[in-house]
Amino acid sequence: MRPRLLLPFWLLPLLLIASCAKRETPAAAGVQTQTLLVGNAAEPADLDPQTAAVLSDQNILMALFEGLTALDEQTAQAVPAAAERWEVSPDGLTWTFHLRAGLKWSNGEPLTADDFVQSWRRVLAPALAAENASYLYALKNAEAINGGKLPDPSALGAAAPDARTVLLTLERPTPYLPALVSLPAWFPINPRVLTKFGPLTQRGTIWTRPGNLVGNGPFLLQEWSPNARIVTTQNPNYWDTAHRQLRSVVFLPIENSDTEERDFRAGQLHLTFTLPVSKLATWREREPAKLRVDPLLQTIFLRLNTTKPPLNDARVRRALSLAIDRDTLARTVLAGSRPAAHSFTPPGTGSYTARAHLGTDFAVARQLLADAGHPGGKDLPALEIQTLNNDLHTKLAEALQAIWLRELGVRVTIASTEQRTWIQNQQSLNYAISTAAWTADFPDPVTFLGLFPTGGTYNWTGWSSPAYDRLLDSAARTTDAARRAEIFQQAEALLLDEAPVAPICFGAQIYLIHPAVKDWAPAPLVFHRYQLTHLEN
Repeated sequence: MRPRLLLPFWLLPLLLIASCAKRETPAAAGVQTQTLLVGNAAEPADLDPQTAAVLSDQNILMALFEGLTALDEQTAQAVPAAAERWEVSPDGLTWTFHLRAGLKWSNGEPLTADDFVQSWRRVLAPALAAENASYLYALKNAEAINGGKLPDPSALGAAAPDARTVLLTLERPTPYLPALVSLPAWFPINPRVLTKFGPLTQRGTIWTRPGNLVGNGPFLLQEWSPNARIVTTQNPNYWDTAHRQLRSVVFLPIENSDTEERDFRAGQLHLTFTLPVSKLATWREREPAKLRVDPLLQTIFLRLNTTKPPLNDARVRRALSLAIDRDTLARTVLAGSRPAAHSFTPPGTGSYTARAHLGTDFAVARQLLADAGHPGGKDLPALEIQTLNNDLHTKLAEALQAIWLRELGVRVTIASTEQRTWIQNQQSLNYAISTAAWTADFPDPVTFLGLFPTGGTYNWTGWSSPAYDRLLDSAARTTDAARRAEIFQQAEALLLDEAPVAPICFGAQIYLIHPAVKDWAPAPLVFHRYQLTHLEN
């Protein structure tokens, strides 16, 4: 028999320390190193701010780039960012933005006003086919350039009289312009860097990879491991380096919200992107200090493909919308976490509150279906609801499946997809009904109602209404705020009546937060300035 080996007494404390060290979680370690670990819902398609169309992609871009302005988290008002100040002419058509002195790109090059101008010409180039190019249509000639009707990009209402002055000339007065220019579509790109990797208007080149990406935000891209993590570290050339405490922000693309919740409990995250509805009661009861339910200017809704029968009939669409018991869904399926949506535009969108009210009326819904030739769902094929593969969308679809079968005799199947496919199917109209969500870009009704003009970038319903188009155009040309709001009231009523979309509930940002995360203010428009946040024991 081998003799037992006895450990020296002095070695026991060292082994105990080593054992404890091994058990330190990434979240705990991150507090010591000022490394913020953020759940980000999905793998980004790219990190090009001018082609990013998805919220989870743009969430990362807020760390890497910065516009002329930023939005204050709590007030949603524009605050100085790359521009230190701005002024507008009395007629509202000319805006002058003054850049901060000494701005630099992350590679140390000077960042000039002309870089902004060149960036916006790129966004509007037809060859780039940027999804959010319309966000720049406030600029004179922007829409004509983007549509290929005006081939001269220098005709754009954007100029750089000197290295620190950006002069914008508008098509029409746009009082919310300071908020608009904070969006990723307006972020600058370094044209000299991009052209090293291909034509300026070529999408998907490797300029957005670590070692190549040059930005002007508070952090720079250190690592991008697909489907694993994106690591950003402090940008030493950012203008406000003195006030940053975080050294790194790590984004983890965790699509499944149940997995994300488990990772948080295991100490893998400081912040989750969301929280499954099914886990809400447990966190409310056991650890309410780690649960955040913040206001969010968002609508969760259904898109209905109006190009294919039977949803090309407005009576069928309206029947489905009227047969949604929104109040019951909000109370039961959503566990009171989000309010029922009886309009498309959420309350508190600027000074606008929709008058149109979409109620629940099963009797009228059944009559509409009968008028369309489908009494009790007769001769209707099974309709497929495409959902995002998360807890919230799936539960809503299952509830609608039961309600529509019981009340209308309409059979529904459910197809759950990952985010990229979910979006692509909507863009290509490869669906019948799809869950959807839209979060405001800025607090104004146009950010919601402006989604649905004929051929609009995000009008993924195939719906076309000349009357609706005229209302949007009239609102865009109206400088009187009261008159503009009244036009939007008419547009909202028309949208709900034609029902290319069916609102379900308004948003709330429900997530888990580690107690070490400080200065993480509620943000009704989602985006946070990471440079304002820090970690404390």
